[in-house]
Formats: sequence, C-alpha cells, structure tokens
Amino acid sequence: MEYAPREIESKWKAWWKAQRTYQVHNHSPKPKFYILNMFPYPSGAGLHVGHPLGYIASDIVARYKRLKGFNVLNPMGYDSFGLPAEQYAIQTGIHPAVSTEQNIERYREQLDNIGFCFDWNREVRTSDPAFYKWTQWIFMRLFEHYYDLDADKALPVQDLAARFEKNGNYGVRAVCDEDTPKISAADWNSMPEKEQQLFLLKYRLTFPEESYVNWCPAMGTVLSNDEVKDGVSERGGYPVERKLMKQWSMRITAYCDRLLDGLNEVDWSESIKEQQRNWIGRSQGASVRFAVDGHEGVHIEVFTTRVDTIYGATFMVLAPEHDLVPHLTTPAQQPEVDTYIKWTASRSDLERMSEVKRVTGANTGAFAVNPCNGQKIPIYIADYVLAGYGTGAVMAVPGGDQRDWNFATHFGLPIVPVLDAQQNLDEAADPTKAGCYINSGMINGMTYEAAVPTLIRWLEENGLGKGKVQYKLRNAVFSRQRYWGEPVPVYWKDEVPHLLDEKDLPLVLPAIDKYLPTESGEPPLARAEGWRYTSEQDNAVHEYELSTMPGWAGSSWYWYRYMDPHNDGEFCSADAVKYWKCVDWYIGGAEHAVGHLLYSRFWNHFLYDLGLVPEREFAKKLTNQGMIQGRSSLVFRAKEHFYEEYLWIKVLQPYFPEYGPMRIPANKAEESFTYDFAFETNDLVVEVVSWKQSDKIEAIRKTAEADGKRLLVLFIEELAECINEHERTAAKISRALNSRDRFFMTEQGPQYEQLFVSYNLTAKYSPECFSKLHVDVSMVGDDVLDLSRARQLSMFQNANFKVDPDGKFTCSYEVEKMSKSKYNVVNPDDMVAQYGADCFRMYEMFLGPVEMSKPWDTNGITGVYGFLRRFWGLFIGEDGAWLPTDEAPSATNCAPCTTASKK
Repeated sequence: MEYAPREIESKWKAWWKAQRTYQVHNHSPKPKFYILNMFPYPSGAGLHVGHPLGYIASDIVARYKRLKGFNVLNPMGYDSFGLPAEQYAIQTGIHPAVSTEQNIERYREQLDNIGFCFDWNREVRTSDPAFYKWTQWIFMRLFEHYYDLDADKALPVQDLAARFEKNGNYGVRAVCDEDTPKISAADWNSMPEKEQQLFLLKYRLTFPEESYVNWCPAMGTVLSNDEVKDGVSERGGYPVERKLMKQWSMRITAYCDRLLDGLNEVDWSESIKEQQRNWIGRSQGASVRFAVDGHEGVHIEVFTTRVDTIYGATFMVLAPEHDLVPHLTTPAQQPEVDTYIKWTASRSDLERMSEVKRVTGANTGAFAVNPCNGQKIPIYIADYVLAGYGTGAVMAVPGGDQRDWNFATHFGLPIVPVLDAQQNLDEAADPTKAGCYINSGMINGMTYEAAVPTLIRWLEENGLGKGKVQYKLRNAVFSRQRYWGEPVPVYWKDEVPHLLDEKDLPLVLPAIDKYLPTESGEPPLARAEGWRYTSEQDNAVHEYELSTMPGWAGSSWYWYRYMDPHNDGEFCSADAVKYWKCVDWYIGGAEHAVGHLLYSRFWNHFLYDLGLVPEREFAKKLTNQGMIQGRSSLVFRAKEHFYEEYLWIKVLQPYFPEYGPMRIPANKAEESFTYDFAFETNDLVVEVVSWKQSDKIEAIRKTAEADGKRLLVLFIEELAECINEHERTAAKISRALNSRDRFFMTEQGPQYEQLFVSYNLTAKYSPECFSKLHVDVSMVGDDVLDLSRARQLSMFQNANFKVDPDGKFTCSYEVEKMSKSKYNVVNPDDMVAQYGADCFRMYEMFLGPVEMSKPWDTNGITGVYGFLRRFWGLFIGEDGAWLPTDEAPSATNCAPCTTASKK
C-alpha cells in the first residue's frame, strides 16, 4: 500500500478526538510536566509556515515526556484582545468579538490540521469575560497593595493607612512617588477622606498618574514602545507623538531588584537575561540639586553615576518635555525652543536614545548654578534626554561622556578635563576613572575611590544632594483609550478611583455605536449609553473608568488559568496550582524579552507575595524559537532614468552610430543642454519624459525653438509599450532624423503607465533605474514570474514587462521575515495537503536548531517526503500487508543496522 498521509492522519486524528487521548487531569500519581507555548494573537491572515515552529518542537517534547511516564500539560489558547481587530471594526463596523471568533476558528482548523497534542478542553481566550474576570480581579489586588521595603514584599494598603493613623509615614520604608511628603499622624487624621485616598495613591501598586506616553492621534490611543517603529505606529504607520496624559500605571519599579535577582534562578538564554538587566538598568550614583540663576527657590535635580566629574559639568541638558522648560526659557529663545519641542514630540523614545550621528538641541537662555563651585552653566534642551528616565535632566560633562562631547563640540561649549589621566579631549571624550583629580576643588589630588564618598558626604551635609540607586525602568503604563480590551474595574467618585464590588465582576464591555473616540475626545467606552455603576456604599451612580487595559494584561498570568480553566470561584484553585506549580518549559519569540516576559515576571512576583502561587518565577526554562524566514520574490519597476539608459544602450548606439548620438549630462547648466540626447551630425534633440509632465514638455519645446533645435519627445509610456521591440522605437527616431519638421510627439494616449524589467536584464543598468517591489511567491516558480497570472493583480494593472530573449520574466529573491506585507507567506495547509502533517513537521525540524532562524524553501520538503515513503515501505507492503515478523533476524538482515549504528 502506497504511503497516503491524508488517509493515515485523518484516521488517527479522529481516534485521538474520540478517545480524548490528550485530555489531562490535575490529579495523577505520575510526575507532572508543564510545557507551554506563548499563545498566539489570532490574526485574520491565519498561520504561515513560520508560526508552528515552536508548537512542533514543544509537541515533540510533550509526546516524549508522555511516553516517559509524565502527566503532561500542553495547552493552547488565544491572546484575543488586540488593535488589529479594533481597527478592522472601525473600518467595517463589525464587532471585534465577531471577527476575532472567525479568526480563532481559522487558527483552530489550521492547528488541528497539523495534528498537535494540545488539551483543547483547557483552551483560554483573553477576551472571554470568564477569563478577564480574573484579570480584573488581579488588578484589584494590585490596587489594594503597596510595596514595603522592610518586608520586601507587597502588603495591604489598609495596613499602611493604619500605620499613618498612629505615626504618619515617619519610619515607613515603602516604594512611593518621589514627591511624597512627610506627614505626621496629626496630618493624616486631619485629612478629609478624599485627601487620604489621594495620598494613598502615591503608594498603591497600580494608580492613575500623569506620564509621557506614545499618543497616536489617528488611532486615538496610547501605544507601548514596542508598538512604535521609526516614529509611527507599527499597525497602520500613523504618526506618533509624545504627550503628557493621565494614565493608569503599574509600579513595576517596586520589584526592580527582585526582577534582577530572579534572573539567576531561571534557565533562560543569556541574551534574554541581559536584555532585561539593561531594560531595568540598575545604577548607583548620586542625586544633585542645581539652583537656577535668577529663579529663587527653583532647583533642577539630576541623577549621575559619575558625581566625581561634577566640576567638569559645563552645561546642563533638559528633556524637551521637562516641566521647567516653559518657565526657564527666555523670550529671545522661545521661538527656537518651541520649534524644537514640536519636532521632538514626533520621535519615539527608542529613536531619541539610539540616534548617535546627528546632534540637535536648543538653548533655553537660562543658566544653572553648579553647587560645588558656584559656576553658571547654560541650560539646553535636547532629545537625547528623556523626561521618563531619571529626572529628565543631565549635568553634561563633555570631557567624560561622548554624547556630551558631541553636543559641546557642535555648540561650541567648553570641555574641561577633571583627571590628569584623561587624554586627547580635543578628539573624543575620555571616561577613565584612573589618575588623580584636577580642576576639581575639594577633590583635587584624590583618586576615584576617595573622591566619590567625599562628594556625596559634602552634598548630603549641605542639603544639595544624596547617594542614590537609580533604575532605568519606569512605571508601566496600564491603560489604552480603546474599546477592545479588558474594562478597568474602577469607578470614579469625587475625582478619586474606587474599586467595584467583587460580586460585580466581570465588568463586561458594553455595546457602542462605533469604535472611535467621542467627538469631544473621550475614549470609545464613553459612547455606551447608560453605562454607569451604582455603588451600594452610597447608593449613588458613578462614572466608570473609560480606558481599557493594555494588550499585556491577560498575557501576564494566563498559564495559571490553563491549570484550572473552568473554575468560576477563583483564578486557579490552590490544589491545581500546588500540583502544576509553574511552567517547566516555556517556548516563544525573543521579541517579547522586555515586554511580555518582564511584565509577566512582575505579576508573578506579586501573586507570590500574596501566597497565591508557590513559585516566584513562572517559567523555569525558556526557549526562544528562531524565525523561519521567507524567500521573498522581487520585481524591478522602471524609473524614468531607466528609459534614458535603455534608449542609449539598446537603440541610439546600436541603430544610429553614424549620426554620433550624445548623452547630455543632467548637471549641465547651459539652457541648450536641457535635453537627454543630441546628435553630432543632426540638429535633432531627444527628451524622454512622462506624458503627464505637460509643463516640462512645453518648457523644453520653447527651449528647443530658442536654440534652433528640432525636438523629439519620447514618452516613457510609449517606450514601455514597445520595450521588447527596439526597432519600433528606432523607426520613430529615424523618421525624425530624416524629416525637417520642428516637433515630434505622439498624440495618442498611453496604453501602459509602468514597466517591469526582468531581473536578469537589470545588470546592464545602474541601480537608480529601478524600484524593487515584492510579488506574491505563489506566482513565481524557479524565480520565473507567471505573467498570465501576474497581469490579473492590481499592482500590474496598466503595466508591461521587459522579458529576456527566451520570453521569460525573472525575479530576484531575498531571505527575510515571512509576512503578509512581503507576499512571501507559505500556508501550512498547502504543505499538509500535498505532503502530510508528519512530513511538514519533520521538515521544519530538519531545517536546523529550533533556536536558529532559517529560510524556508518549499523545494526541500520533497526530500523528507521521499524518506517517509521509503520508511513506510519498510513496514507496509504494496498489498497493505504488515511486513515485520517475529522471526529472529538473519545476519543479512542485521548488516544494514550494524552499518547504520557505526555511522
């Protein structure tokens, strides 16, 4: 019987389903093993062959562990809240829940087709109210807790309030807002309830605050840093600006040290760990207060890791968004500063931090006073300083910091050496800590080790600064002005946020008429009619919070729901979490290193503090699967310069050498040289131009008349029409050369508006002749484009093709990310239909180590298919008979096995 994967696989998939083979139970005498894939966002495009790579690897491990006697939990679900579904709803009016359900059905069909051993009885969806009820519940627990530094864990805010009642916040060591004042018990007890609640917000682990965010006006929402690329939204490419807005935030900063220490407990790649360490960015230094000249009582606080270089600070740089900028800027500098601030608002934090080649900034006209020597130094603003990092101010020491050196050199500011070991400061900054200090007042002659504590002690004694540990990590913005997300379980009373009663969970998304902000700029939830909360405490009606949670909310705890997915009484029962404990092996993309993975660790540490989970770290082992890259096909679209080169190479030189054709350089200034071509022995000149450029044509015609030249205008569109018949163009030129008419131009409208050139012909032309465009790989075989099918695509409407002498049109290729936008997506359904799921899975594993990125080449799968056919033939005969027997093998039978074993 011939190997027939479709029949074999359909039979066993049906059997698995009927027997519930992969259904897992929470009570078993077997040892447990929990393997988990980062769950997918169900996009309308469905899966391509790159998506299942991690699923296939985990499936192999899950099957292996099951055969080794483990009780294996291998679940799957969907991260089903997301911007694409909402954008689709805005465009079509279709509710995001409807399109999301359709996408999930498509994903499930594709996943089943590949034959994974998922326990589908445990499927979760973040957009299911039964799931996000518990996301809201965890949010409420965060709101009810603060981080106590002495206990080194989260504790109830109500206990903190009790401490305030007795002693104020003296002696309280807790993570809180930096502007939190010291209060006595009398101060606290004299506060009205509203003021007490507002004061407690300075300590809560989730709270509303004003912060700078990535605001996308076109989408009407805040975007996370990883949703912004090159100053525009990753989805849709809309401009993004930095804006100060009131948002819910998570005080992830409370867990900085624990998140750093926890990296030593997990088996994750060093690259992921290093990315998280850098993102948290722990640094030890000093906080220093600089007075502002002419502004009594105004100080600028800076944090520096090199307080020893303070005498070398020759200017100060503020973030353009810094609160003091409007107050410090002098009238003379106001226009320049306003222009610069507007420009900076369009740039993302990543762009601003990564820019190293270009130096930009603006002088405020104000001066800061160095507290150590009383020297006045100018205050600038520059985009390389961020309002959200540190204090948003930098004491600039160009002698020791390259970025400051670049700035000082650009603006002509002083560069002062502070160590006798510093060298070549006229060429670059020298950050050395070696040698002894010079030009440095009280620390002159000291070494680095002695200078730092001396300066910090002096600053603290004089109330001008203090030693401090700083983190680059900021509080995590936890709200979006969108519809399709978890509603925040909060109502507002007298401008103070209050939690809903737990019995009112889940707070379900209401129906709205359309998925856009209101005309007054409120989030879409403001459109819901009658959507208000009646509090039993005061029997009054209050406004709900109108923002929704961000995309990372549900994905920060979902692995616990897989342990106990149908529990309506708690997010996960104590028995279930005690049995499964944590994820033994987590598999997903490295692109989530400082987003999902960091936020998830934060939430898990918090749940651990509450005694709800048994492990601080949610995933013991992490594997980042590589990317299966697509083999993109590219076509070359001709630009105007191509037609000029084509005319010169293929027509003028070969057909008219006796006339002495000449190319006119484009940079000639004389009026008589505005044409593209001329002839030594004829007064005819030739201009190559689009028929749409009527103004240019008329201008050249007038120039030709003034020069006494005869003019032939060749439209690029007519050249495109006869691109494969050079003699037709040559005939037009010949007629013009032999005529005495003054002007030649085709009056008939063009048939073609664009031209594509076969890749194997492009080497004759300069690179600026072409634009490279992606074309659907399904229309390309052996790098040859199927022209009959291609002409049906919109991108090739009104297009002609310059083919090679064999009549073929070839494409170039590039290996890059597989994506719909690059038209290089290969559908796994097609592979399974043609070769079978086993063959498809085996081929993906044969491509290379799962952690490595590698290109997909459909041609390679045939080798695996041939192997499976031969392997099948070892067991099943042509008549379907089972070939293996119980007889002892002969020496002849054993020989091949022995040879294979030796190899």
